[in-house]
Amino acid sequence: MLLISSPAMTEAVRPGVLVLVVGPSGAGKDSLLAAAQHVLAGNTGFVFPTRDVTRPAGSGGEAHNPVTADEFRLRCNAGAYALWWEANGHGYGIPTAIGAALASGQTVLCNVSRGAIELARQRFARVAVIWVTAPLEVLARRIAGRGRETADEIAARLARLPPAEPTGSDVTIIDNDGTLEAAAAKFVSAVRAAAA
Repeated sequence: MLLISSPAMTEAVRPGVLVLVVGPSGAGKDSLLAAAQHVLAGNTGFVFPTRDVTRPAGSGGEAHNPVTADEFRLRCNAGAYALWWEANGHGYGIPTAIGAALASGQTVLCNVSRGAIELARQRFARVAVIWVTAPLEVLARRIAGRGRETADEIAARLARLPPAEPTGSDVTIIDNDGTLEAAAAKFVSAVRAAAA
C-alpha cells in the first residue's frame, strides 16, 4: 500500500517575523503602528499585541493594559512577558502569547525600547527592526503635545537620547519628519518586506 503524505504534514511552518519598532519618544511610533493596523486590518497574518505599561489608562499615547508597578514585577517574575524593560520611570511588557503567533508564521509588530533589540535577536528566529526618527524640534513638539510631561522633563528626556540608531542588516530607518501619510506608506512597505 502506497502512503502519500500531504505537504501540510511534511513542511514545517516558517517562523513568523518579529518587527521591533524603535525610536525616540515623539518620533511617531504609535501613530505609524496605528496606521499600519488600519491598512492591514482583516489580514490575519499581522498581529499587533497590546503592551502592559505601568501607566494609568487614558494617560495619552498608545492603548495599553495598565498595570501597577507591583503587578508588573510579579508578571516579570512569573515569565508572563516575552520581552520587558523599564524606561522613563515606567515598566513595559510584551506578552508571551507572541510566541504562538510567531510559531504559526504570523508577523508580530511591537513598539519596544532600543535596549530590547539584542534580547529579541537572541530569543526569536526572525527579527526585523524599524528605527523611526525625527529632528529634535519635532520630537520636542510632539512630546509636549501629549501633555504628560513638563518642559524640564521633556528636555531631560531628549538629553537622554541614544547617540546613534541601532545597526545590523535587519534595520530599516524611517524619517518621520513630514506627513503621517508619507511615513505610514514607508512603514507599511517596510513591514510587508520584512514579512516576505
